[in-house]
Amino acid sequence: MSQESEAQLPGDVLPGVLSESLHAELVAFRRDLHMHPELGNQEFRTTAAIKERLEQAGLRPRVLATGTGLICDIGLPEGQRSTVPMLALRADIDALPIPDTKADCAYRSTVPDRAHACGHDMHTAVVLGAGLVLADLAAKKLLSRPVRLVFQPAEEVLPGGALGAIGDGALDGVGRILAVHCDPKVEAGRIGLRHGPITSACDRLEVALDGPGGHTARPHLTTDLVTAAARIAIDVPALVARRVDTRAGLAVTWGRIESGHAPNVVPQHAELSGTVRCLDLDAWRDAPDIVHAAIDEIATLHRAKSEINYVRGVPPVVNDRESAELLRRSMVARRGMKSVESTEQSLGGEDFSWYLENVPGAMARLGVRAPGDRTVRDLHQGDFDADEYAIKVGVEMFTAASMLDDM
Repeated sequence: MSQESEAQLPGDVLPGVLSESLHAELVAFRRDLHMHPELGNQEFRTTAAIKERLEQAGLRPRVLATGTGLICDIGLPEGQRSTVPMLALRADIDALPIPDTKADCAYRSTVPDRAHACGHDMHTAVVLGAGLVLADLAAKKLLSRPVRLVFQPAEEVLPGGALGAIGDGALDGVGRILAVHCDPKVEAGRIGLRHGPITSACDRLEVALDGPGGHTARPHLTTDLVTAAARIAIDVPALVARRVDTRAGLAVTWGRIESGHAPNVVPQHAELSGTVRCLDLDAWRDAPDIVHAAIDEIATLHRAKSEINYVRGVPPVVNDRESAELLRRSMVARRGMKSVESTEQSLGGEDFSWYLENVPGAMARLGVRAPGDRTVRDLHQGDFDADEYAIKVGVEMFTAASMLDDM
């Protein structure tokens, strides 16, 4: 389809437009999830709510073997295999272990120290809504190929619930998979999109240091673990950055450092923990050895015994060109050329990358910033919220993709 013809294509030419009543229902559904956030692999209430609504639409969802998350096929008779590759739409359903700090919000979290501060409740509402609309199209014989909904648990738990979902058959018969992720920097009604890598690799790093402590009056008789920990915190990121091509974006960032209990006691133990992020897939594969070597060098210099726990996380999400183009065409068909903007590769991690190790696919950044709102509420912050018009945008983009996909 040419850009010229796309610009002339109004959104209601394609079936799959979201009704106002269903949009209102999805907003209410999202707010209910927002009030009852559940952490990774604990999403029992969330799973039950999604399952119940899909069954009300006459669908037959299957809960994953882990007990949370589910998959559901649309346009495919029960017990039959698809004769053509299916398009999959993926949502993550877990929340974060942080407090909801929104003031004067009727749907703020009711669970202490738990919040949907990454927009997974929005993602869930979008894929649920797309599934309900597509089920209606399938009943009217307007859906040309089967579509699979994947509601995945534990995205926030490294190395990600995607691996379990894949192991449980989420990609069986699937030829392409699509997803969205909320972006508070993009205005609602628009998406951010790019070909190639759109997120980064993300690993977890934990370092324990040990050595003989003692009195601060005699530091020469001790291993000064406070200084050792401080030097690791400062020097390791710099060393790592100089041992790979700078374009790889390999970065160590610390989130916690802890040592000691008294001002006049040199402690016997210190701990640091943080993340390792990387823009480049090849550099990510080498990252554990590079980080280990840098830590060991600094620890040895300060006569500290180091124990390193390097937890592999997720590779970068690398958008397949054809799949990203499908998202672009779908968005243009619904809302015109100006509804798609280019976006940069972020240093955030996303386990959607594991699906793309198996099948082609793409993730779009779903705009959730209210038009005219100059306040950017970042992800993973307790005051995060989203313009719920984005649910309609995401649903209609996915339904258009299901109609336009010529895989």
